[in-house]
Amino acid sequence: MEYTELEVWKEARVLASSIYQVSKAFPKDEMYGLTSQIRRCAVSVPSNIAEGCGRRTSADTIQFLHIARGSLYELETQLYLAMDQNYLSKEEFSPLSKQILKCKKLINGFIKYYNNN
Repeated sequence: MEYTELEVWKEARVLASSIYQVSKAFPKDEMYGLTSQIRRCAVSVPSNIAEGCGRRTSADTIQFLHIARGSLYELETQLYLAMDQNYLSKEEFSPLSKQILKCKKLINGFIKYYNNN
């Protein structure tokens, strides 16, 4: 199966798109700070899933899935920081948090799948 057909990759893309949308409203003076960091993390998730799928061994794939999962935790923390700075409301944070949780569960399932094969 091609990585572009994987639910985990598709959901990570949804998350990245949502992050780009919500971060457009962040202050302009954060463009090279928190905005950039949040966007890089969001892009890292589907990118590392794709790169992992392109690797030859399960161990390599799992390594990139772990990196993608780490980026989710980093992104979640940065969204809390954005909320602390009032760049993001609780109403904006909530669906992003749910999407992050969904992606974490999918990545964990994918890691388990590779560990069992």
